[in-house]
Amino acid sequence: MMNPILEMPLRLAVWLLLAPLLPGIVNKVKAWVAGRRGPPVLQLYFDLAKLWRKGVVVSTLASPGFLLGPAVAWVAVVGAALLMPLGPSLAGAGFRGDFLVLIYLLALARFCTAWAAMETGSAFEGMGAAREVSYAVLAEAAIIAAVLSLSVQTGNLSLSTMLAPAAGAGAALLAAGLFVVLLAENCRVPFDDPNTHLELTMIHEVMVLDHSGPPLAAILHGASVKLLLFSVLLVQAVLPIGQFAPWAGAGVLAAGVLGVTIGVGLVESLLARLAFRRVPLLLTTAFLLCLFALLAAWKGGPS
Repeated sequence: MMNPILEMPLRLAVWLLLAPLLPGIVNKVKAWVAGRRGPPVLQLYFDLAKLWRKGVVVSTLASPGFLLGPAVAWVAVVGAALLMPLGPSLAGAGFRGDFLVLIYLLALARFCTAWAAMETGSAFEGMGAAREVSYAVLAEAAIIAAVLSLSVQTGNLSLSTMLAPAAGAGAALLAAGLFVVLLAENCRVPFDDPNTHLELTMIHEVMVLDHSGPPLAAILHGASVKLLLFSVLLVQAVLPIGQFAPWAGAGVLAAGVLGVTIGVGLVESLLARLAFRRVPLLLTTAFLLCLFALLAAWKGGPS
């Protein structure tokens, strides 16, 4: 067992330093499918370093919440990530009901991002915030159904215990539902296009149009941490990571996260963005998949 004094800094370093790799891998996969060279995998690191050196432009209509929102959202996302175990080698302390805290921290991050967007008084950013929170209603329902299925299967309320075994009979259902939720929560195709520049069709990107400098860097880094968080949740919910030796489990987890990231890149390359009226149907499908996984876990009982 690792020394608790060393474990927390190591967990924090893994989340903060490795998260920006995932958007780079997604962009590289998209470029490879399109037959292009594409940006380097480390592009987001360069962008973050450049943004931290730039100044901040603040609207005359904005209150201090415009700058406070991205900071609180970043802290909330990182706090949620620290609750997530990283295989048996970095399982973390955990506590009873910590999955509820994780869900609330993600909701707090979303609220702060939408709050900061509306501080500018822009109709476009308000429109994006409205779309973000409306989609979140169904996405959060799917997440709750997914973690409840893991709780029913294991008979436990701690993430480190819930994510140790495989998902059982509902593994395929849970994997499909969580992957759709991952795409929605991280504003990826077919829900949103992170590379679009049309305000009328943007969701997440339109909320950060007026941010610049370090606040924009916090938003971009927080988004990458959130993508890593959902990838880790998906892999550990489906694969029996806890049954491996510590370092073998870490390798399986890393390979699984890489596979999920490549899958996101392939989806963005091969699928088109959905019309807005079809987005709730896809999110409802994700909720039903997680709900069926919950019913399968309830039927089977705790393992």
